[in-house]
Amino acid sequence: MTSPLSARTSGRVTFRLGVPPVSGVLRPRLLAICVTLAVATLLVFCLGISVGDIPLSITDVVRALAGTGDPGTLLIVQELRLPRALAGLLVGIAFGISGALFQTMTLNPLASPDMIGITQGAGAAVVAGIVLGWDAGPSTQLLGLSGALLAALLVYVLAWKRGTTGYRIVLVGIGISWICTSATDYLMAHGGQFEAQAALGWLTGNLNGRGWGQVGPLATAMAVLVPAALLLGRWIRTLQLGDDVATSLGTPVQRVRLATLLTGVGLVAFGTAAAGPVAFVALAAPQIAKRLAGTAWPPPVASGLTGALAVLSADLIARKLIPGTELPVGVVTGVLGAPVLLWLLVRANRVGSGG
Repeated sequence: MTSPLSARTSGRVTFRLGVPPVSGVLRPRLLAICVTLAVATLLVFCLGISVGDIPLSITDVVRALAGTGDPGTLLIVQELRLPRALAGLLVGIAFGISGALFQTMTLNPLASPDMIGITQGAGAAVVAGIVLGWDAGPSTQLLGLSGALLAALLVYVLAWKRGTTGYRIVLVGIGISWICTSATDYLMAHGGQFEAQAALGWLTGNLNGRGWGQVGPLATAMAVLVPAALLLGRWIRTLQLGDDVATSLGTPVQRVRLATLLTGVGLVAFGTAAAGPVAFVALAAPQIAKRLAGTAWPPPVASGLTGALAVLSADLIARKLIPGTELPVGVVTGVLGAPVLLWLLVRANRVGSGG
């Protein structure tokens, strides 16, 4: 039996085992950040469930989540408040991981789904369903997925020139986002008052009234897409070395880009269908996680946890900021995320390389 070998270099611990034949790299700082974010997310998750017309203690919430407690508390927690909290948790994870995928693939901190047309494509499709009255037609999830996939397909095809590059994807994506936004505005202007109000409430990004009907499809999709995103991680990071170097290392560059695009689109499409286009989470969460972890790229797991913490915290603020009024969560993330966008733009301008 070969004894395990390990070495520590620049914040990383490499290890190699003889039996079983396993080797890898551990990053203690990244691991610590993920654990800290997970604990903070769990605390805010429970705190959000405790807030409402009938306030509950954190202890009561934990007991109800475990299936114990009086019937009234179980009803409030498991049936009335848990779906909303789970929707916020899953939407934040989906947006955070999707943003990390796009930013790593394109080597651009501004290349998030809500900056390159993916979110706007999903939004335009869902608004079309609301305004045009397709109540008996496709579900919100199917409409959102179809719109996001169509927008992504347009971006990929229009950016193709003997292959795609991150730079072209970003430029074309910005154009597609404005086309989708214009289409949404047109639908809103020509829709009825009731339909326009419903669409406007959804477009802001909202967790109010979310139930198991929104949580179920999102959880099912993430059970497939999140592992796919993590498996793509190693190949995506080789793209940072340039297409030629990545190809020499055995990375199928164009297939990896396409798979990454489809995975990221799926995550943001189902997240958008569940809660609307919650602003700036996919943009800011990966950059915050990257700086917390001290890595050269946005780490997917930390980005997802950061996104979940951001959405749950913003929802809690939205419910408590104005007594008696529940603001849409997208209003709070927009206010908090705008300074992050301005900071990224200033930084990109200073270094002259897009970040």
